[in-house]
Amino acid sequence: MWDFISQPWPWYVSGPLIGLVVPMLLLAGGKQFGVSENLRHICAAALPTRVSFFQYDWRAGIWNLTLVAGVLVGGFIAATFLSSGLPIALSAATVADLQALGVNEFEGLAPDGLFSMEGLLSLRGFLIIVGGGFLVGFGSRYAGGCTSGHAISGLSDLQLPSLIAVIGFFAGGLLATFFILPLIL
Repeated sequence: MWDFISQPWPWYVSGPLIGLVVPMLLLAGGKQFGVSENLRHICAAALPTRVSFFQYDWRAGIWNLTLVAGVLVGGFIAATFLSSGLPIALSAATVADLQALGVNEFEGLAPDGLFSMEGLLSLRGFLIIVGGGFLVGFGSRYAGGCTSGHAISGLSDLQLPSLIAVIGFFAGGLLATFFILPLIL
């Protein structure tokens, strides 16, 4: 059993399990899956202010905060206790493309050269971590939700704005991958 839990699960097992989250939330009171709204809940709870955007009953979203806490705890448990210690399986073409961009570390989930305190203090790391984080945060607020909320909940509800947002996410990802990242890296 331990071997089964600690190994990477194939897409045809993990995908449907993630897909079951949406109907479970809808059956639990019509709730929508999404993570970015929690930033607003945290700000409203931690920073009592006169800004009208944060003046609402954030306690109604405590279920969503609990969901994100569970994701964080689950990620910690998986990384600490269930990790197989094997490197991430990357195709040879992906490794070659990353090496051409100057990424030569393939241990762990993210290269330490980019995602570390030393990486943060470099211009390249600052642009990727802080600039990218700002753009993701701003973009998710501007789009009315994050990629997981639109792609998982919005598309399953057949919402046209979610379809437009997901198309925009993919187009932006392609542009960043082929044009912006080669300039930064």
